Amino acid sequence: MLVTSRETRRWVIPKGWIEKRHSPAAQAAQEAFEEAGIRGRIGQAPIGHYAYPKRLANGASVTCEVEVYPLEVERLLERWPEMAERERRWFTLAEAAAAVEEGELCTLMLGLEPPRAA
Repeated sequence: MLVTSRETRRWVIPKGWIEKRHSPAAQAAQEAFEEAGIRGRIGQAPIGHYAYPKRLANGASVTCEVEVYPLEVERLLERWPEMAERERRWFTLAEAAAAVEEGELCTLMLGLEPPRAA
């Protein structure tokens, strides 16, 4: 599942700043809830990482490093905190890889695709 970013409406994965009160995996699960209305079981080890430039309110840009955690979706909520600010959509891995603009995230997604049978 991908969600749109709030400002540019690009397709992205749910992500956010690490908060000291949460482990990185727990923070990933919290972001999936807030941004996409997903509840489920989060993996405790990242499946990959990527970097992207984040534009700040003052116009400056910082490089953000993102660890990506797997989440087994158990519930898709009808209402969630950021539902008025984002669109969410299911994609196949190949479609999601084509929809995101971050090249490293695209590569990570394509690496998750199981090999096709001959």
